[in-house]
Amino acid sequence: MASSVEEQILRASKEIAVKFIETGRVSPANFTEHFEVIYNTIKKTVLQDEKKDNAPPNKSAEPNN
Repeated sequence: MASSVEEQILRASKEIAVKFIETGRVSPANFTEHFEVIYNTIKKTVLQDEKKDNAPPNKSAEPNN
């Protein structure tokens, strides 16, 4: 079973792809190639954000007292 994050990525990708079809930016004929790009872009963004959230705090960012 897919994780919650994977399900959210898939759901967001579907919603974006449908909006692109509705607005005429993507045709149903080339949906597959566009969906893959949309999905991979969202997944890459989410994974980058997760890495940032799990990274130790940057000591140089703390103010000096």
